[in-house]
Amino acid sequence: MQRHAPAEVKQSGVVHYTFLLIGLTLLVYVLHALDSILLPILFAALLSVLLLPLVLRFERWKLSRIWAIIFALLLVIVALLGMFYLFGSQIMSLRDELPKLQERAVQYFDQIQQWASHKFGYQPISKDQLIESGLESFKSSAGGYLGSTLSTTAGVLSVTTLVPIYIFCFLYYRDHMRQFLFRFVKPDRRTDVLHTMDSIQVVVQAYIQGLLTVIVIVSVLNSIGLLVLGVKFAVFFAIFASVLAIIPYIGILVGSAIPALVTLVDTGSPTKALGVVGVFVFVQFLEGNFITPMVTGSKVSINPMAAIIALILGGELWGTPGMILSIPLVAVLKVVFDANKNTEPWGFLLGDVSDGAELKLANSSAKEGFFMRAWHKLRPG
Repeated sequence: MQRHAPAEVKQSGVVHYTFLLIGLTLLVYVLHALDSILLPILFAALLSVLLLPLVLRFERWKLSRIWAIIFALLLVIVALLGMFYLFGSQIMSLRDELPKLQERAVQYFDQIQQWASHKFGYQPISKDQLIESGLESFKSSAGGYLGSTLSTTAGVLSVTTLVPIYIFCFLYYRDHMRQFLFRFVKPDRRTDVLHTMDSIQVVVQAYIQGLLTVIVIVSVLNSIGLLVLGVKFAVFFAIFASVLAIIPYIGILVGSAIPALVTLVDTGSPTKALGVVGVFVFVQFLEGNFITPMVTGSKVSINPMAAIIALILGGELWGTPGMILSIPLVAVLKVVFDANKNTEPWGFLLGDVSDGAELKLANSSAKEGFFMRAWHKLRPG
């Protein structure tokens, strides 16, 4: 009796996309539920990719892998401690000035109320009423603020402890993890996987290194402009605005509004406050049109709409850490999407309008990358 092969069951498009939506929903739920576990791992993975060239250089200097990783981590820790010291001293100085700024802010608020009352018949709110309403609002939400503060502090301490350990493990066991990934791939597909892994390494390194370089350059330019205007806490506001400037369109608004308001309250000069805004707008123009294209080129090119959506989704999913991780993860997703013909349109959607040869550039830069060289060394024959 002749046996026939079972007929292939074809799913309709509705069923296919229904299962896809269910899978995405479960994925989002798991990512949100396991945020305390996943966030340190993701931060460590990105930093490991960034530190890999430094570790390899130390290893070429005849250091063992363990000591190369330890020295690289020590350099990062020293750099972070220097940044915290600089920011901490500026924040302490700003805290000492807060009572004076608060008093002047109340005076300006009273003047605005008097003008509005004279012009539009607005009933002014007394200073005591304003303070009382603020105290009532603080009392009603004090428990939430306290719980949020304790939770955030515990999360920061946990991440600070776990991330260096994860970084050490990623860098130390990198060969072992690469062999683990190869066990899921057919031998004839391993070259493509190596190209994709090297492309991800190139993109992540280019993004983070370029981002840090841009932040340093923009911070210096902002500091020069604010110091020329005689703005208090110029260095702090310059670095603060430079970090926020990575958020397209929105970052410059927030980064310039706060120092402008502080300058207005401190000096009472609208002209000087507008000058502060002008400095940030001019530096932002230089950053968008000259600095970033020269520093990063087309190695990482995510269009502003995708970046804003990624920031919003990252913030909703994981809060502030999610916003920090969102754009690097989108850059990694773009490389992965571009490496597969079925998902290449999604990579094109995430790319910039002028993104024509980004994938070719990444692939050409990764042809003899770390993973490819290591594979040639490990492959028999």
